[in-house]
Amino acid sequence: MSTPAAAGMPPTPTPAAPAEGLTHRQILTILSGLMTGMFLAALDQNIVGTAIKTIADELQGLSAQAWVTTAYLITSTIATPLYGKLSDIYGRKKFFMAAITIFIIGSAMCSFAASMYQLAAFRAVQGIGAGGLFSLALAIIGDIVPPRERAKYQGYFLAVFGTSSVLGPIIGGFFAQADSILGITGWRWVFLVNVPVGLVALFIVARTLHVSHFPRVSAIDWWGAFTLVIGVVPLLLVAEQGREWGWTSGSALTAYAIGLVGLIAFVWVETRMGEAALIPMRIFRNRTIAIALGGGVVIGSGMFGGMLVIPLYLQIVHGATPMTSGFQMLPMVLGMMIASVVSGQLMTRTGKVRIFPIVGVLLMVIGLLALSRISADTDIRVVMGLMFLFGLGLGNTMQPLTLAVQAVVDPRDMGMATSAATFFRQMGGTLGVAVFLSVLFNTVGDNIKNAFTAAAGDPAFVAAMSDPAVLANPTNKALVTALAARDTSAFGNVLGDSSVIGALDPRLAHPFKVGFATSMDLVFLLGAVVCAAGLLVLLFMPEVHLSSRSAQQRAADDATARAAASGESGASGESGPANLAGSGDPEPGPADAAAHRTVTRDLVDAVTVEAGGHSLDELPDAADAYEGHHRG
Repeated sequence: MSTPAAAGMPPTPTPAAPAEGLTHRQILTILSGLMTGMFLAALDQNIVGTAIKTIADELQGLSAQAWVTTAYLITSTIATPLYGKLSDIYGRKKFFMAAITIFIIGSAMCSFAASMYQLAAFRAVQGIGAGGLFSLALAIIGDIVPPRERAKYQGYFLAVFGTSSVLGPIIGGFFAQADSILGITGWRWVFLVNVPVGLVALFIVARTLHVSHFPRVSAIDWWGAFTLVIGVVPLLLVAEQGREWGWTSGSALTAYAIGLVGLIAFVWVETRMGEAALIPMRIFRNRTIAIALGGGVVIGSGMFGGMLVIPLYLQIVHGATPMTSGFQMLPMVLGMMIASVVSGQLMTRTGKVRIFPIVGVLLMVIGLLALSRISADTDIRVVMGLMFLFGLGLGNTMQPLTLAVQAVVDPRDMGMATSAATFFRQMGGTLGVAVFLSVLFNTVGDNIKNAFTAAAGDPAFVAAMSDPAVLANPTNKALVTALAARDTSAFGNVLGDSSVIGALDPRLAHPFKVGFATSMDLVFLLGAVVCAAGLLVLLFMPEVHLSSRSAQQRAADDATARAAASGESGASGESGPANLAGSGDPEPGPADAAAHRTVTRDLVDAVTVEAGGHSLDELPDAADAYEGHHRG
């Protein structure tokens, strides 16, 4: 049974707000602030991803391009659990505003970068801010909206991602192509645009985000943070740089060894820290959380790997510009939003979660299997239809898994649990992207070679090889000369700069597209296999019944109960729970009912942990029934 001390609470806490829920209008007001913060980070990722090649060319550091991505990824991943734990202790608003401020400062610094390595350092500052934008927004929603109602609002968040995925390539392409805007080099606006957007977000959050916080006493797990850095940073480095280093090179093996030692040390430290741990080990005793986090790693690998290859297919095989590919991916965004809205309404009505991620991952598997059958000549409308199917799967998967974790966790751990879900999914996504890109680029050279061998029997290709009009183009002539001399170096050049494909005669370019499409089919197939493994994991997740009380309401109940129990203990000389259990008051008041509710919650939690790891929130009606019986 938990006690005030064990819960990490002050001896006699006072609720910061009544337990009544917020109105729909109040929630939307707070949402407006949260979504501007999330939009800031989501838009930046899409803009930078579109413009990074142009930026690298301008700064004469194409070979260092990967470090810009790696630096941002490392700091944002490491910062995510830190934001979650610290916000549980000190409150969400100050850390959410701090994350936006750091992101703005990092963006401004990036606009002054004079080299790719400077840009990487400044992107690392940006990443520190980005680590809090997504996880804290989801944690705040977990605080103020009951789990059963929370599903209705997830469509708003997906709208942010959908809008940014469309606007990002357009804005990024515009800035990348502009020589100068207001006397400033065009690509520098890729980062400068975050400053006004961030200031607007900061203003809205300061004005609208008014949430209660119940203070708690807890040590800060600095050793846990340190060992997490030692464990995760080398693994992220090798995930991003392994293809260049070689997965079995000395550098890679050293990173594996350091990462493994760091992770073992992290688990040991977290076990010793107990309740003060950055990620308390006790949460893994809850089967719902353990399966949701584990499934998030596996599904994140397949999901992000598949999502990465789709725009590559559109741009390389179908010759779409970054802006055009952004529009062509609208069906996937539409599928995500439709599935999110429908599943959200159904979860609100039924109070159940389990079926939705299972159906979602199943749709993802089907969509990826179908995508693994496309070719260089597949009609773009067919591809967009399959993207819509894949989007339906994503919309049923991403938010329900986070919601399941939030629904079963103690209110005092909302930030930690939400950031843990984001952290594990991001780690899985990083691993998936690293493996899938490695598969793509390790197989595409041979597939291009095979495609050119097969093209030797195609009359159209043979005719292009000797067509004077075709050979008048220097790019075409260079390729034909290389092929005649059996020089395959041209294949490697295309892997470094795929824009060459667009400059070739379509007949000569076709084998390149076939080679890329064949390798991408393999990646889609691997993504389907990985997601299928995630589906098997999710089948073991117990049903989660969504409560009608928000985390803030539950925290207010607990604080009131502890205050009442402490007061009665001082008056009678007995412990609060014992006194309540033997109370002879025929007409107990609200504080007594809340105290009974907390005692019951502690008892049921203790029993259900032993019975299989389910918390009271998986049986939401139990506390409500007890309170109703007590009042009756």
